[in-house]
Parts: sequence; C-alpha cells; structure tokens
Amino acid sequence: MRSPRLLKSRNHPITVAVTGGIGAGKSEALEAFGRHGAATISSDEIVHRLLEGDVDVHAALRERWGERVLGPDGADRAAIAEIVFRDGDELAWLEALLHPRVVREYLAWREQQTAPVAVTEVPLLYETGSDERFDAVVVVTAPPELRAERSDVRRDAREQRLIPDEEKVQRADFAYVNDGTLEELDAFVAGVLARLMR
Repeated sequence: MRSPRLLKSRNHPITVAVTGGIGAGKSEALEAFGRHGAATISSDEIVHRLLEGDVDVHAALRERWGERVLGPDGADRAAIAEIVFRDGDELAWLEALLHPRVVREYLAWREQQTAPVAVTEVPLLYETGSDERFDAVVVVTAPPELRAERSDVRRDAREQRLIPDEEKVQRADFAYVNDGTLEELDAFVAGVLARLMR
C-alpha cells in the first residue's frame, strides 16, 4: 500500500475511492466513512446533478436523443436508462459525455475539503482508469445472491462490462466482503482510516 506518511504531507486530503458492483454496499461504506469524519461524495450524486441542471449536458442529450429525454426537472433518467440499458454504444456515448464533467466537479469539491481524508464512491473506477487519481482504493464485494437482494437495478450493459471482483480485489489497497452487519462494515472502515492516518 502507498505510504500514508507521504500522503499526509500533501496540500489536499488523502483521497480514497470506494468501488464495487451493484448491490455490493458501496453507498453504505461511503456513509460509514462519513460517520468516522471523512469528507464524502458520490460520483452518482454528481451525475444526478449534471443530468438535472447542466445546460450543456441537456443540449448534448437533446441533440443525441431528442426532447423525449428531457422533462421539467432536467434529464429524464428513466428514459435515458431505457436507451443505454439496451445499447452499449449509447451507454459509451453517455459515459464519454459525463465522465470528464464528473472528474472536474470531483476535483473542485476535493480542493474545498478540510477533512484529513476525502472519500468518493466511483462505480466504474478501474474501468475508466480513474484509480490513478486516488491515494488508496477500497473494493467492496458481496456474494451474487446478496447483491441481487439488495438492489432492484437490473443487470445492464454497464454491469456486464465490469472488471471481475477478483481482479479488483487484487488491485485494491483494501477489500471487504460485505456479507455481514453494518457494525462489521463500520469496524472495517474505522480500520482503514486508522491505517491511512498513521
């Protein structure tokens, strides 16, 4: 693992990415980091904000898919999901539109943080090569049956393109099999922070 002593000498917080598959428990892990004093943000939250209020994103969506994907509250996520779930090329186009904007918003957010550790949930971390932007990576996994119980999101084109959990675990600094209680997850997160802050 990269040395936290070196990381602490930087001007910005120690940066941590939490990644894993749908239903693995990334959001719960992110909340646990927040409970232990880390600054937290979710890439999905940034995407939602962009879809709701970014006029440039709206213009690109309108040009690509027409008015049917826009509503009174910005982009219609359900309508967009219907398009990208069925077509990997459309999903790739959407990700290419959003990813650079998500990165810019994340970096701007990070510069404003005063907590010693800043943690971000990034579902497609390794798939987009974003792991190089972080000081440490936490992979959260869970057995397939548990993931199916926890999420009503159907397996889509994005899920099928994900790097296998086994490879993510090998590449990560920390890994956790999230098949127990929230208290156990909380204890794991506390241990991660303790090691980072040594």
